[in-house]
Amino acid sequence: MNILVINGPNLNLLGTREVEIYGHTTYQDLVDIIAGHAAKSDCVVEIHQSNHEGEIIDIIQNNYRNFDGIVINPGAYAHYSYAIYDCLKAINIPAIEVHISDVNSRESFRKNLVTKDACKAMISGLGVLGYTKAIDMLIRGEHKS
Repeated sequence: MNILVINGPNLNLLGTREVEIYGHTTYQDLVDIIAGHAAKSDCVVEIHQSNHEGEIIDIIQNNYRNFDGIVINPGAYAHYSYAIYDCLKAINIPAIEVHISDVNSRESFRKNLVTKDACKAMISGLGVLGYTKAIDMLIRGEHKS
């Protein structure tokens, strides 16, 4: 299985960004965790990060045909990006949305998740292990209706 992993704005600052919320795991640690889990799971991952909404859309549009599923952490774009929502709806592969923190226990605006409705499932509050759970869900086909 081939999985495209996309991380949105500010995720490159993991390890220094609000460590009381996001922890001390750095972005490189996250990449290593995802790659290691994929290797053990006999799947291939390609990992991207961008602080730019249009670039995230370009990554999805330019790559989705080569993948069986997407794991996406849209960051703050999850709360208002109908453009990413539309892009995820336009492609014919399953996507699972991941959030490191528990968005439902944070500020009220974080409970509005626009992009979630374009995804087959959403994982929130498991820290970086949410990514490995999303990969496992795609591998096992748990995203299917």
